[in-house]
Amino acid sequence: MQDKNLFSEQELEQEFVTVKLGEALEANERIREHGYDYTSGNPAVYCGTYRKYNEGSIDGAWLDLASFKDYDEFMEVCRLLHRDEEDPELMFQDYENFPRDWYSESCMDEETFDKIKKYAEMDESRQEAFDDYMDTRSDDDFDSFEEAYCGEWDSEEDFAEQLVNDCYNIDNMMGSLSSYFDYKAFARDLFMTDYTMGEHGHVFRVL
Repeated sequence: MQDKNLFSEQELEQEFVTVKLGEALEANERIREHGYDYTSGNPAVYCGTYRKYNEGSIDGAWLDLASFKDYDEFMEVCRLLHRDEEDPELMFQDYENFPRDWYSESCMDEETFDKIKKYAEMDESRQEAFDDYMDTRSDDDFDSFEEAYCGEWDSEEDFAEQLVNDCYNIDNMMGSLSSYFDYKAFARDLFMTDYTMGEHGHVFRVL
């Protein structure tokens, strides 16, 4: 007599299929939660694998880096995305909305991920200033950026003129001769040694 507590082979197979389907649906839902909306302006990467690429496939997905709470969750979702491979070698085939210096096709370490997350928290104007800082200094340290950043001006000469007006009473010092003060030459001297200006007009002190 068959034990009623035992499942038939067909029932076990059906249970297995149900469990696997549930796991797949849950995994797909998690991946969708971190999908990239192109209108968001958030930093993102396209995650494929080297195996798929070598086999002629670019199957993968754009992932919104700002949507992850930490690096471990990001890596977990990347592996879920490619769970059809036993040990997927992740390949980040493209990127959006973060500095080029932080992009790597073959890997993204936790330090870089954290920098991108911090960058994403800046507003657009601050991101532009940080981009200028990286371009002029080849440095991506946020604390150094904040210490060096002076603001945005239309030209080096405009910055020099404001610096003079803020720090010196030039009319009192020079009287009518103040109108002859050479701001262009003063700006040239300032930006030779003490300051730099980025492509978008952001000025930084040389620390």
